[in-house]
Amino acid sequence: MSCLSSCCASLACGCCTSVASGISKRSARLAYCGLFGVSLIFAWILREVAAPLLEKIPWINTSSHSKEWYQINAVLRVSLGNFLFFAVLALIMIGVKDQNDRRDAWHHGGWIAKMIIWLLLVVLMFFLPNIVIKIYGIVSKFGAGLFLLVQVIILLDFTHTWNDAWVAKDEQKWYIALLAVSVGCYIAAYTLSGILFIWFNPTGHNCSLNVFFIVMTMILAFAFAVIALHPAVNGSLLPASVISVYCAYVCYTALSCEPRNYACNGLHNKSQAVSTSTLVLGMLTTVLSVLYSALRAGSSKTFLSPPSSPRSGANKPLLESSEVESGKETKETEARPVSYSYTFFHLIFALASMYSGMLLSGWTSSSESSDYIDVGWTSVWVKICTEWVTAGLYVWSLVAPLILPDREFS
Repeated sequence: MSCLSSCCASLACGCCTSVASGISKRSARLAYCGLFGVSLIFAWILREVAAPLLEKIPWINTSSHSKEWYQINAVLRVSLGNFLFFAVLALIMIGVKDQNDRRDAWHHGGWIAKMIIWLLLVVLMFFLPNIVIKIYGIVSKFGAGLFLLVQVIILLDFTHTWNDAWVAKDEQKWYIALLAVSVGCYIAAYTLSGILFIWFNPTGHNCSLNVFFIVMTMILAFAFAVIALHPAVNGSLLPASVISVYCAYVCYTALSCEPRNYACNGLHNKSQAVSTSTLVLGMLTTVLSVLYSALRAGSSKTFLSPPSSPRSGANKPLLESSEVESGKETKETEARPVSYSYTFFHLIFALASMYSGMLLSGWTSSSESSDYIDVGWTSVWVKICTEWVTAGLYVWSLVAPLILPDREFS
């Protein structure tokens, strides 16, 4: 058995070494996403199996707790380790402007050391007292809210960039494509809203709250189009339609988070147990959405262009004219500036760690069965508020130039 264990450890070490050595500068961001994804899966596994293990740890099992409490505690400890890992990297990378900086190599390399440090941090979190984890759970709610806000800003930036790219082509086929996509998105938004009436407003029940959420989503979609097409507003129908679809989707995710025994949750109220396949599918969806948001935010030049970046800086030449002294030409080699802020990139992952911790722990206040992920009234209101914040930010992006004409909005 010891021989077999040694062989397995050797193979695992060799596998990690080969993977780490194969990570190039171009794939570094994907590698961070992979490490983040592993942390989410690890947290999910602990959520399912760690309760009886934590009961045996004296500094954790200080009094009688429910199974759900141990599950939340395990998730938050992994989340805290993940948060500290990326937060420390964010602090280390402050001020990196060009590739001559030694920390540029730290950002892209040293993967074996990073994996070991990440694992040690996660393990050390299980030696902390419960009060520290409780405080982190409270702080994580604000960090998760900030991450959702960044998601919204990223979406708004994406829709405006998409619209500007097609309009810049100044060809009839692209204008037709803009109109077709916009109409298609609006049809999808109102179709989804109609389906929500069927799923979350069953006959024979007073579901006024659900009806309010759905009707408000439809009103917002109509208001987006009216404001964007107003002559005084320099808007377009494409961003309005995409934001409408997003708001309808967020409304669906919010209503689907309602308790399974809630009479107005017609989609799940008859299901008292979640199958393994449903849990796996829900977890994969969560992992992919968080990874995409973190990667998109971490790659967005709108947020991340450092002062020395060609995008943010303007038209200064990277190399000054060469100087000639005593008949000899001296050439100064200047390193290329980094294409995005490493600090902000890691900060996004730190916030995403808090957000994923809240998802897996039911925002630390779910009264649902421990078999469910991201279910409860806290999740419902967080997502509904996210929808309304998205709507508010989009409307502000349209009317801000009218309210503040002296300000420049790009």
